[in-house]
Amino acid sequence: MFENLLQLVKENASEAIINNPAIPNDRNDEAISLASNGIFEGLKDKLSNGGLQDIFSNSNPAQSGATNQIAGNVAGQLMEKFGLDNGAAKGIVEKLIPVVMEKFVNKTNDPNDNSFDLGDIMKNLGGSGGIGGMLGGLFGK
Repeated sequence: MFENLLQLVKENASEAIINNPAIPNDRNDEAISLASNGIFEGLKDKLSNGGLQDIFSNSNPAQSGATNQIAGNVAGQLMEKFGLDNGAAKGIVEKLIPVVMEKFVNKTNDPNDNSFDLGDIMKNLGGSGGIGGMLGGLFGK
């Protein structure tokens, strides 16, 4: 699952990271990895706190409270790791995290796309059958 998430971030990082002068070109991969890790850890946290449903049941996952919290955490990591100011870090996450989260949910919900399987997501995030069953019921998976 993490590899697919990393690929999804890479596919959507051109404007936010790759073409961004605030991130040196030789550190683009590092920034992409940081964003991917931040999303993954945010999803893990949301799963353990019951907030993962907020992302999947929201009609606009890009605007969910969980997505906003993940974006805030990634922005903080970017500021710390790359010495960015709040505005630059916020600009990166506003262009990247909502798009990635929207595509993540869409791919998970698409029966013709097996890049993200709900069962695999639950396993990789450390979910139990109870929450997994609940989410599976939401999506018919």
